[in-house]
Amino acid sequence: MLEVNVDRCIGCGECEEVCSFGAIAVEQDVAVVDYDSCTLCGTCVDTCPEDALTLERSDEVRDATDLDTWRGVWVVAEQRDGKVATVTYELLGKARGLADDLRVPLTAILMGHEIGDKAVDIASHGADRVLVVDHPAFAAFTDEVFGNTLVYLARQERPEIILAGATSMGRSFIPRVATVLETGLTADCTELSIRKDDRALLQTRPAFGGNLLATIVCPDHRPQMATVRPHVFKARPATENPTAEIINVNIPEGLLKSRVRVVESVQELVEGPGLTEAEVIVTAGRGMEDKKNIALVKELAELMGAGVGASRAATDAGWLPERAQIGQTGVTVSPKLYIGCGVSGAIQHIVGIQGSEIIVAINKDPDAPLFDLATYGIVGDVKVILPLLIKRIKKERGIP
Repeated sequence: MLEVNVDRCIGCGECEEVCSFGAIAVEQDVAVVDYDSCTLCGTCVDTCPEDALTLERSDEVRDATDLDTWRGVWVVAEQRDGKVATVTYELLGKARGLADDLRVPLTAILMGHEIGDKAVDIASHGADRVLVVDHPAFAAFTDEVFGNTLVYLARQERPEIILAGATSMGRSFIPRVATVLETGLTADCTELSIRKDDRALLQTRPAFGGNLLATIVCPDHRPQMATVRPHVFKARPATENPTAEIINVNIPEGLLKSRVRVVESVQELVEGPGLTEAEVIVTAGRGMEDKKNIALVKELAELMGAGVGASRAATDAGWLPERAQIGQTGVTVSPKLYIGCGVSGAIQHIVGIQGSEIIVAINKDPDAPLFDLATYGIVGDVKVILPLLIKRIKKERGIP
């Protein structure tokens, strides 16, 4: 709890200025704390010139450093509108190996409303247990309800590892959970492994603009938390008749209240299959040279039933929307076939496509880095090659 020493406080307001959560206000020359908004981040304590603020750690928080009392691997199972996110299955596949290395059970946390039938599906992908939290408060996503619930469960059961997808949902509420539990969080991981001598989770992610891979360890606090990009790991095949234990959990009503009310959710309509689910992706790069040439990429994609992707150069130029960007600062994909049209292959883009089964590179620069990764390469002007490719496909399919 954040405490204010009223004898020391001079009402200078510096704590109020630095608080990102609006949890402190100066009233009658004394700082007053709104404990419902305070996240115990400690920024105000470090800023106070009079040392009038102190942060008292609860026993639950201090226990985070008692490493031997934390055991087990958790995966936060993401679902929306009754559909389990693909990244959940991918995480379960990877987490199964981590749990086996540590010789601990693997637990999936499933939160939502009217989702009981999804628990068996998740159990079939490697979980030993599925904790199901089913309540109308989870019908729409809010950081508070999902975050408070995961914190409550973590404090009750004390897992040593918590994994979640680096999706819009995971990136939204998982940092809140790590902050409240006062532990570390590594975002956008591309590899995970166990250091067996001390059970530490080795969390690898791109750093310095994707030019380096950094391996991060949280040695002194538990749980160890990481978000993982979709399509980085492969999902294991589902097993028939899973034996996992499915447990329905009741959460205190106070944790299910949110200061945010979701009025409406609107799904954006896009042409063609979504990039994260597409089996074929045709991607435009800087080599397309002009927005008018993007029509060639779209025509090829339409013929092949493919999704349309873009390098950062193409989205920065305004040729394609940002949602089409593939790479470190975009989406990660793993199609059966990826065709890079005028894509040079910067490391930031390579990070997003390295899970593709077949990669075709089309570029007039024979030294383009994408050729080093490509299964097949065509050296030439993409604006000349694409019309020929489109013509050939139409001929083979009898399209005038």
